[in-house]
Parts: sequence; C-alpha cells; structure tokens
Amino acid sequence: MDTLTAIASRRSVKHFDPNHRLSAAEEEQLLQAAILSPTAFNIQHWRFIVARDPALRQQLRHLSWNQSQVTDASLYLILCADLQAWNKAPQRYWQQAPEKVRQGLIKAMTDYYGPFPQTQRDEAIRSCGMAAQTVMLAAKAMGYDSCPMAGFDYQAVGKLIQLPADHIIVMTIAIGKPLQPAQARPGQLPLSEICFTDRFPAGG
Repeated sequence: MDTLTAIASRRSVKHFDPNHRLSAAEEEQLLQAAILSPTAFNIQHWRFIVARDPALRQQLRHLSWNQSQVTDASLYLILCADLQAWNKAPQRYWQQAPEKVRQGLIKAMTDYYGPFPQTQRDEAIRSCGMAAQTVMLAAKAMGYDSCPMAGFDYQAVGKLIQLPADHIIVMTIAIGKPLQPAQARPGQLPLSEICFTDRFPAGG
C-alpha cells in the first residue's frame, strides 16, 4: 500500500477481533517503523509500553471508561515520553557524527531545553505524536486498523505501568483486525477554512 492510500484509508476503528494477535515479527516490524520517526536533535524521547498481560489489559480497560479496544485489540501500545531524554547521555544521539559536530549539538540541546521545562514537555509530545502517526500508517500498510486513544485516567495508568517520575504518558494506540469498519467520515473542514497564505486573515 502506498503512503497516500494509507493516509486516506486510515480510520479510527473501535471494534477489534479479540481472538487475533500480531505475530512477534509483525510487532517488531511495527516498532522498528515507529523509531524511524523524526525527533528534534534526534533525541528519540519516545518510550513504548507493549501491554500484553491480559490482567493488565483488563485493568487498563477499567481505567479507560471500559472501552473494548483496550482488551480486544491485537496490540495495545502506551506511548510515553522521557522529558529528560535531552540530558541523558546525549552523545548517544549523534554517536556517528564527528566529535566537533557532536559537541556542538549537545551544547545546543542544553541551551534549548535546559532552562525551559515547558519546552522539554512540548518537544516530547511532538515526538510522540509523530511516532503515533507512523505507527498507525505502518499498521494500515500491514493490513491492520488502529485507534489512537486519550480517554483514560493518566495518573492511574501511570501507576500501573510504573511510569518514571520524569516521564509522561502521551497517548495509547489499539491495533488489530477490525470486526466492523469505521463509521463514514463525519465531515472534514474545507482547506479554505484551515489553510492560509503567509498569515491569518485580518480580524480572525
């Protein structure tokens, strides 16, 4: 499936076949695609929790307004972000670059993120958002559907997965074989309403 077809056909599916699971090779393929997503300074903030334990899945479902995707999807990913990734052995992110380049980038990272907690958080969320879209498009290309989710108790889920203090949960994604197709698209806003040239129109 080409990329534009995957984009056009990707939909948020709510009902998955509970008897289907991705193979280990398919999981590996999907996650390997995810980590090719772009991140600023190549920091790679994302941390993926693959929720496999049925008991944990049931607890997660309880904390997600009893949404069936949590337990029924073939694969359930919790996308987390390390807010301090910029400051954890940052030389790793440019280990194959020349020393001068590497040291310059490390200084730039420190200057850009160090004094600014909100920037650290914003960057981590951007990174996970791009990884999430990569996961969903890759899943579609592999013949699976997905559902990005934010409807859950973040604090309680964090406790369940032993989320480190310097991490945040960004979202979850359910992936699998649909039992029924998604509903028809409810209506996309026209480009004329959301896309402008050079600047927003005066007065609005």
